[in-house]
Amino acid sequence: MTSPSLELQRALYDRLKADPALSEIIGGRVYDIVPEGAAFPYVSFGPFDELSDDAQCITGFEISIQLDVWSRSVGFPECRQVGDLVRRAVLGATIELPDNRLVSINHRQTMTMRDPDGLTSHGIINFVAFVEQSE
Repeated sequence: MTSPSLELQRALYDRLKADPALSEIIGGRVYDIVPEGAAFPYVSFGPFDELSDDAQCITGFEISIQLDVWSRSVGFPECRQVGDLVRRAVLGATIELPDNRLVSINHRQTMTMRDPDGLTSHGIINFVAFVEQSE
């Protein structure tokens, strides 16, 4: 039995890496752990939170997902563009999980802010997914 969050992260990673519009801008730079000196812009995985959402005879989870966009381009345009492409990539394709079943995934919110270093734009894209765990 595989963790629903782990499977979902792997599926999202593969989906983001495979998206041609996103890859055109970030060059496939999608990270779980960002390597030191990584080129900008890139996308990284933030927190995943699992809440039990069981129903009769079904073990289910509501999974909150945070994906982060990082840009050093002047202003917010690149960060917002990449954030929108991330949202489209996640919502624009059927995501299959090998062992569990993704019931739905929805965009909840996107925020854009300047990081304390004064140079980096930071986008936070939040999703919520419902996954049924296989027995």
